[in-house]
Amino acid sequence: MPVKKIFLTIDDDADDRFFFKRAVKKMDDQYECLEAADGNDAIEQLKNTTDLPHYIFLDLNMPRMNGMECLAKLKKEERLKDIPVIIYSTSTHSRDMELSSKLGAVYYLPKPVNVQQLPELLTKTIAIVEAKLAS
Repeated sequence: MPVKKIFLTIDDDADDRFFFKRAVKKMDDQYECLEAADGNDAIEQLKNTTDLPHYIFLDLNMPRMNGMECLAKLKKEERLKDIPVIIYSTSTHSRDMELSSKLGAVYYLPKPVNVQQLPELLTKTIAIVEAKLAS
């Protein structure tokens, strides 16, 4: 029996989390999606779980702890540093893309205007990330 792949979406927008979780559900029944409302919530959840996610999808623009701060914390934690982090943001600024890459994000996925495209975009993103990690 295949092992379930766990996604964690970190986003302060409840609607974005809802659509993300729905897209993951449409992709494959072997995927499970957890959610965190911001960076602080995510760090706390990750410190208190034994089932770490296989992929983290991280929004940049959040209150309290923004995505860049969260990414930096994730990459400093021994238990969490090897989890692939994909930035999932409305920002398409090249400086955000460059900084997130420098901080350890493995991929940058701009949020689509049409959420109907999300399952296909996530499938492609996972394939790209897995190919990067295998090389």
